[in-house]
Amino acid sequence: MARAMFDYTKAVLKKVSFDVNLFCKELKKAMERLLPYEIEELRVWVDALIKQNPQLNQCLIYLNP
Repeated sequence: MARAMFDYTKAVLKKVSFDVNLFCKELKKAMERLLPYEIEELRVWVDALIKQNPQLNQCLIYLNP
């Protein structure tokens, strides 16, 4: 079940990556819902996404503990 939530979160973040505000809002929600080890995986995934979409860089503040 938890893996499904992680995959769903990635799908949502990818879909809203066109809008910085939506992406930040969804990333903040993801940080509240995911398990600690999933958050680490999400950090790696978001770093890769930000390399493709540099405008999302300002959302990194939500990834810091």
